[in-house]
Amino acid sequence: MQQRVPAPATGSDVPPRPDARLPEGERAGGPDAGSDAGRDVGADVGPAAGSGVGRDVGPAAGADAGSGAVSDAGPAAGSDAGSGAGPAAVSDAVSGAGSDAECDAESDAQSHTDRAAGSPTGSPTGSPTGSPTGSPTARPARRPTARPARRPTARPARRPAPAGRAAGRRLPRPQTVLTVLPLLLAAALWLYALPRIGFRDIADYGLLDRFPLAFYASLAVLTCGFLVALRRAGTAPWWPAAYSVAMLVALKAPPAILYDSVRYAWASKHDAVISRLLAEGTVYPQRELSGGMSAYDQWPGFFSLDAALVRAFGVESAASFINWAPVVLGLLTLPVLLLIYRTFSDDWRLVWTGVWIFQLANWVGQDYLSPQGFAYLLYLTVFAVVVRHFVRPRSAGRLRDRTLLDPAAAAVPPPTTLRQRAIAVVIVAPLIATVNASHQLTPVMLCATLFALCLTRRYRNIGLLVVTGLIMLAWDLTMGRVLFLETMSTLKDSAGDLLSNSRAGYAGEPTGPGPELVGTANILMVLALAALAGTAVLLRRRLVRSALPLLLAAAAPVPMFAVNDYGGEMLFRVYLFGLPGTAFFAAAALVPAAGAAGRGAKVARRVAAVALPLVVTGLLAGFLPSYYGKEGMHYAPPAELALTRRAYDRAPDGALILATTGSFPGAYYRYDHYERWFFTEQEVPENLKMLKDPAGYLARGIPEGRPAFVVLTPTQEKAVIGEGYLPPGSFDTLREDLKRSPLFRVVEESEHGLVLQYAPPTRADSDPTRGSASAPDASGPEPDPGSGPVPGHASPS
Repeated sequence: MQQRVPAPATGSDVPPRPDARLPEGERAGGPDAGSDAGRDVGADVGPAAGSGVGRDVGPAAGADAGSGAVSDAGPAAGSDAGSGAGPAAVSDAVSGAGSDAECDAESDAQSHTDRAAGSPTGSPTGSPTGSPTGSPTARPARRPTARPARRPTARPARRPAPAGRAAGRRLPRPQTVLTVLPLLLAAALWLYALPRIGFRDIADYGLLDRFPLAFYASLAVLTCGFLVALRRAGTAPWWPAAYSVAMLVALKAPPAILYDSVRYAWASKHDAVISRLLAEGTVYPQRELSGGMSAYDQWPGFFSLDAALVRAFGVESAASFINWAPVVLGLLTLPVLLLIYRTFSDDWRLVWTGVWIFQLANWVGQDYLSPQGFAYLLYLTVFAVVVRHFVRPRSAGRLRDRTLLDPAAAAVPPPTTLRQRAIAVVIVAPLIATVNASHQLTPVMLCATLFALCLTRRYRNIGLLVVTGLIMLAWDLTMGRVLFLETMSTLKDSAGDLLSNSRAGYAGEPTGPGPELVGTANILMVLALAALAGTAVLLRRRLVRSALPLLLAAAAPVPMFAVNDYGGEMLFRVYLFGLPGTAFFAAAALVPAAGAAGRGAKVARRVAAVALPLVVTGLLAGFLPSYYGKEGMHYAPPAELALTRRAYDRAPDGALILATTGSFPGAYYRYDHYERWFFTEQEVPENLKMLKDPAGYLARGIPEGRPAFVVLTPTQEKAVIGEGYLPPGSFDTLREDLKRSPLFRVVEESEHGLVLQYAPPTRADSDPTRGSASAPDASGPEPDPGSGPVPGHASPS
C-alpha cells in the first residue's frame, strides 16, 4: 500500500485532498477512487464520511472499493479499505444509490468534515493553533473539479488479474483429471471394440478369442481407474461407484447390444413360459407337463411379473428385452449390496472394494432372466432391511465402544422396539411372499440365513424367522404341493450324502479347451476368495466382531450340502448365496484399516498396495473365461432357432420331440403341446452304449404309435461335447447313423441343423424290439423352475 503524503496547506491549514497522492490519470475518477475516498475520508473525518461516500458513489465505485483495492494495491490495501470505510461502506456500496446522488455524497462528506472539525474529540484536521474550527477556505479545495471523470473507460482493463486467478481456481485438480481420464479412455476403447467382437464365429474358447484387444484394454483401464478412484473414496465415493457401474456395463452389455437372438437356452425357455402365460392368462399348478415344466406353474410369480412387463412395454414377447437382464439385475443389486456393506463398515474403500470383488466373483451366471436372479435380489433386500432395522434393544453391548472395534467398523444401527420390528415384519412380508411365489430354493436359503442371525444377540428375531417359515410352508403345501412332496420323498436317499450332493452338475468331465479353462478358472476363484476371506477373519478379529452377522450369513448356505444335490446345482447355489459375505471379508484382507499405527499396520499397507491390484486383476482374468468361455453353447443364430420352430410346427400335438440335450434355443417352444426326450442327459456309460446303435436305441424308446421327430443342431453338439455327455467326434457319428437308418427320414437339413421324422416299418412283427422301452421323461423332474443350471453346465436331473 502506498504511503499517504500530506497535502500542502493553502492559506490556512486545509485538509488533504483525497486524490492528492494518486497519479494524474487516476485522480478523482480512477478505479481506486471509491476505495481511496472511503479510506481517506474515514481516516480523516470519521467513519460516517466513509460510509456516506461509499453509499452514494454507486455500485461501480463500491465494487472498486472492495475488489480494486485488493487486486491492485495488495492485501494491505484491501484491509485498509475494509477497515477505513467501515461495514456500512461495503454494504452500501453493494446496494449503491446511483449516480444521481453524487452531489449528496459531496455534501455528506463535507458535513461530516465540518462536524468532526468542530468537535473537541474530532480528527486532528483543524488548525495547528488548536482552533476548533477549520479554515473556511478549505471547503472549495475539498471539492474536486474533475467529478464527471469518475466513470473512466479504462476500468475493464484493470480486471483481468482477478479474473485470471478465478479461472485458475476453476481448473480441475490433478486428482480429478486422473480419475476422469481413465473412465473416458475406457469408454472410447470399449465403443471402438464393440462392433469388432466376432460373436458370429465362435470357436473353442467362446468369446475369449473373439474379443478384440481394445476390449481387454478397456477393462484394464477401468481396473486402473478404479484403483485410483479408491484412494479418494473417503471424500468422493461417487467415483468408485461410477467405475463399478462402468465395469458392470462393459462386462455384461455386449450380448444385449450385439446378439440378434436370445442368449442362453434357459433364457429362451423362460421366454416360452412367459409366452404361454400371456396366451392362456392363467397357470395350472396341478397339471402334469413333460420335462418337469409343471414346476413353472407352481412358482409363477416371476413369470407373471415379466408377462406384465411385456404388456406394459407393448412388445411381442420377452425376447425383446431378455438379454438386458444381467445388466438390469446388476444395477439393482449394487445399491442393496452397498446398504449391507455400509451397515458393517464406515470405510468407503473397503465397501467399494467389496462391491468390486462381488461383481467379478459372481460368475455363476444366475443373473439372466430367471426366477433365481430375481429372487436373489429380493433375498439381499430382505437381508439389508433386517441388519439395518431389526437390532434388538440393549443387544450391542461392548460394540457401542468404538475403542474396541476395528477402525473400519461402523457403529451398530440404532435399536428398534418390539412394535417397530413388528411393523417392519409387516413391511417385508410381501417381499418374502414374492420370493416364495417365484423360486423354491431361495426361501430355504432365506430361512437358513435368518436362523444364523438368530445366533447373535443383535438379530435374535424369532418372530421374523417364524413368519418366513410359515409363508414358505404355506406356499409349498398349496401351489407347490406336487413338486414339494416329490422332493421330500427323495430326501431319504440324498440326505447326508455330502460327497454326492456337492458334485458339479456334469455327466462327465468337461471336454475341450474352453470348458476345461472354465472349470480351472472357477476352482481358482473359489480358492482365492476363500483364502482372502479366511485371512481377514484371522487377522481382523475386531472387524469380525462387529460384522459377525455378515460372516454367519456367508456360512448359512453350507448345510444345504447335507440335504440334496439340487440336480447337480447345489455347489453353485451355495457359492452364490455365500458370496456377499465372502466378498466383504476378502476386501477386508486387501484394504488395511485407515489410521492404524504401528509396525504391523505399516507392513499391511505395503502388502495391500501390491496385493490389491494383483487380486482384482486376477479376478477379472478369472471372470472372463467363467462367463464367456462357453459362449458357443449360449449363442445360436436366428436361422437355427427358425429351423427348430419349423420342426415343432410340423409335429402334431402330443408328438415326441427327441434331441441330445435341452441346451439349445427353442427346445421348449410350445412346450405344453409336446413331450420331450433329451436322450444324452444321462450317465456317460449309458450314452456309450447308445452310440453303438443310435437308431435302434432311439427306436426302442419311442412308444408305439407315437409320432416322433429328432432335432439336431450345432448348439447341441457344442453342449454335449463340452459338458462331457458324448466323447469328441461322436455327435457327427450319431447324426450320420440316423440319416442312414431306414427308421428315420430326413425332413430338413442345412448348416443350421438336421430334422428327422421317425418312420417305423408298417408291420408290427418286422421290429420285434418295438415297445420294449418307453421314452424317458424329457430331462427328469426339474428341481429349479425357471433358473436352470449354471450357463454351460448340465441340466438339473
